[in-house]
Amino acid sequence: MLDLMAASLVVFGAVFFIAGTVGLLRFPDIYCRLHALTKADGLGLALVALGMALKAESFGEVFRIVLIWFFVALASATCGHLIAAYARQADREGKA
Repeated sequence: MLDLMAASLVVFGAVFFIAGTVGLLRFPDIYCRLHALTKADGLGLALVALGMALKAESFGEVFRIVLIWFFVALASATCGHLIAAYARQADREGKA
């Protein structure tokens, strides 16, 4: 039962990764693309990390998975903010 739950979470996470990629390719402007990518990838990573944490054999492995998730989420938010700020500045200057 635990294997089925872990596999389901990983598959649902992969579906969110694919949805974010489709949003990146299909949405019209940078802000919509950025929103789709950061939200879908954040949820996808959380689901995959949770699925892998269910299969972990020790608390140390779970701790490392949580650390990876935390730092990727932090980097994603930071990069998303920087890209949006750059795009907004470029819009103001007429470069976009």
